[in-house]
Amino acid sequence: MRTSHVLPILLLAGALSPAAKLCAQTVGIAKAGVRTSPVGKLIVIGFMGGNVSADNLLHREALVAQELQQRYPAGVEATVFANHDGQSALRTVLHLLDANGDGRLTAGEKSAARIVIYGHSWGASETVTLARRLNELGVPVLLTIQVDSVEKSREDDRNIPPNVREAVNFYQTRGLWHGRSLIAAMDPSQTTILGNYESSYRQNSISCAGFPWLARTFMRTHIEIENDPSVWTRIEALIRAEVH
Repeated sequence: MRTSHVLPILLLAGALSPAAKLCAQTVGIAKAGVRTSPVGKLIVIGFMGGNVSADNLLHREALVAQELQQRYPAGVEATVFANHDGQSALRTVLHLLDANGDGRLTAGEKSAARIVIYGHSWGASETVTLARRLNELGVPVLLTIQVDSVEKSREDDRNIPPNVREAVNFYQTRGLWHGRSLIAAMDPSQTTILGNYESSYRQNSISCAGFPWLARTFMRTHIEIENDPSVWTRIEALIRAEVH
């Protein structure tokens, strides 16, 4: 069965892929009037680190989504999720891709997808997981961005799936919690790794004002990169470059 077939057929057929099943389950919600994204609009999905809620604007992950949405209301659909809400993020992407809201995800709607996914810590691991789920559905991703990526249980934050056009990794190596230093393309002919960029805070401390004492004491470098303006300036530039 071709992946461009209508979603109700996927559900009735009992598709083997969990992601495909989830895709099929979105049909009823889409028909209920969930907002969809016009063709060409950039879908930006962010994932928070740790146990941080999606609405916590102390964290740069949430601020980036807010700023992008405010700056490009007609060109961007930006949403941030807690890293344990990967299924909700997938449902959101599938709703947005259903441009005409008919409950079908056609080959054309998939090929028109323009998606950027980013995250910090466990959220960076979830970034790759979401990209992998979209790969199972034949949905392309323009860019994945990992910031001090910490692999979650039963996930793989190193190997970038072939539906991703470009991927980049920012990391630091000190402290109890530190990020993966190397990501790699599963298919280098399909995915370009823009770089694995190390940051060091030995001589350049970053303010972590407002963060809990435990985080500032035991995870300082891990949250310094999360607050590092030089890292996030580069990240925002990469995302803005995809806005039409």
